[in-house]
Amino acid sequence: MDNNSVADRVKYYRKLNGFSQEELSGKTNVTVRTIQRIENSEVNPHLNTVKLLAVALEVEINDLLPLENPKEETLKKKWLLLIHATPLLGIFIPLCNVLIPLFLWIHKREDNPIYDKHGIKVINFQITTLLMAILSFVSLVTIEKWGFILFVSIVPICILIIIFNIIYVLKSDKCYYPLAIPFLRFKPSTTLKSIVALIGLAILGSCDSDTGVTIKRIDSSSVSKEGLTHTIDSLADVAQVQGLVVAVFDNNQPVYTHIKGYKNISEKWALTDSTNIYGASLSKAVFSVLVMKLVEDNVIDLDKPLESYLPKKIYEYEPRTRWHDDYSDLKTDNLYPKITARMCLSHTSGFQNWRSRDKKLQVNFEPGTKYDYSGEGFVYLQVVLEKITGKGLETLAQEIVFEPLGMKNSSYEWKPRFENDYAESYAKDGRMFPKDKDNEPRAGSTLETTFGDYVKFLTAVLNKKILKESSYMELYSPQTQLKTISKSVADKNDVAEEYKDITLGYALGWGYMKTRYGTGYFKEGRGSGFHHYSILFPELGKGVLVMSTSENTGIIFTDLLNHLTAKKNMPWDWFKEIPYK
Repeated sequence: MDNNSVADRVKYYRKLNGFSQEELSGKTNVTVRTIQRIENSEVNPHLNTVKLLAVALEVEINDLLPLENPKEETLKKKWLLLIHATPLLGIFIPLCNVLIPLFLWIHKREDNPIYDKHGIKVINFQITTLLMAILSFVSLVTIEKWGFILFVSIVPICILIIIFNIIYVLKSDKCYYPLAIPFLRFKPSTTLKSIVALIGLAILGSCDSDTGVTIKRIDSSSVSKEGLTHTIDSLADVAQVQGLVVAVFDNNQPVYTHIKGYKNISEKWALTDSTNIYGASLSKAVFSVLVMKLVEDNVIDLDKPLESYLPKKIYEYEPRTRWHDDYSDLKTDNLYPKITARMCLSHTSGFQNWRSRDKKLQVNFEPGTKYDYSGEGFVYLQVVLEKITGKGLETLAQEIVFEPLGMKNSSYEWKPRFENDYAESYAKDGRMFPKDKDNEPRAGSTLETTFGDYVKFLTAVLNKKILKESSYMELYSPQTQLKTISKSVADKNDVAEEYKDITLGYALGWGYMKTRYGTGYFKEGRGSGFHHYSILFPELGKGVLVMSTSENTGIIFTDLLNHLTAKKNMPWDWFKEIPYK
């Protein structure tokens, strides 16, 4: 690796983006001293360091490295072998000698120039072979003797040339295809017309590729699906995230999904869209929809004190669970009777997040007066609803949300069927957390779901399913505004200049941020290594879902969300500071 070249490129792109060395360090977790040494050509940077810098500078790794991407070099032999060997399938399946290398070329030609050059040579030769096969058939019926010899010799000669090139490319990364007509010529980029022409010559009619498909972000900028996949994979690899799933929504539908990694890293068992994932506080988003449905059905009113629905004091009920419906601590509390469903959903109930042996349950301030994130508030609302309806949380969730949406693998409690396919979770040091399978259903924290199921849920919310439009308007209505905070200013109560037009607050069960692009409604979740984030922009029909099985995901959220939503003017550095559990 040429140190001087890397140094010049890092310095150039850093200044192009207007970053100081300190700002670049903050975006990459690479120390300022390391960046200084790289720019002074004092060190030969590790590939992972270069990847982190490339993501923060919004450039490709190759833009910083003077040589080929080492990862591509490692895989080069495999892809070259596929490009040159797969035409042999044409012996058994007509047209596959052109179709398969064409497909591989379309998807790999931009990764490395050698794939482009070799792919063009293989495709040119195979199309030439098809034309020669057609001509030999014509000669068979029109020319005696020589027509037959030409007809029977075409296939063996082509097979020998293919085998020769397989051996040649493995030894020297070179190839030689004689007599090939140059339908395509190597250029930095090949036009769509050339591809269409090839398909026509191969009598394929049409052939579609995802390569050029793009996703429009909320700031109207676009990113290719292939580029997005590359960024996600690079970030996950650099941060050592064991399992990561991402969905992007547009026009109220999922338009991109990507699954990276494993549900069990030691066994190398792949993560899938049906793998059980602990949802943590994503539980609250589902519960808020459930509650609003009960409001629609006049089971409960958002602004009526919850204890007024009960025939006796909440602390007089005999607990039916191990701890979460035990309200004996409230016997001497004169504030909790004021708590309403609205306060519970907007985190203004006054309860702490979770009680503990050392800290009993209590209301810490006048209910409804300020924001303080509370899982206990959600559980209190759950317990009251269970007593009003005579149904447990799991039954209500199945009836109101999961069954209508076809979320067959979701539950607020562990199910024996999840044993066959569930994700483990991992600490920052790679240590596996023990899987908690003994939780009782709790509205704020015990959701068990899958990537596929939660995509269904968010799609339903975007399309205003389950609830009436008026109920969604209530769900999204601002309840409390949070102090605007940012790492980029010393005073956390001050407004960072770049975020001065953004309002951050809480609605019912969802946080919200009002941005120049529209209002986004978000819900996070984190616990025992699982790390999730979702945000929807209902007016735009857009959204993003990120679910992961690693604590390390936190260090890449800013860069990941920048690529998924908007390059600038979004306060993703707040994410680490907004309280959530």
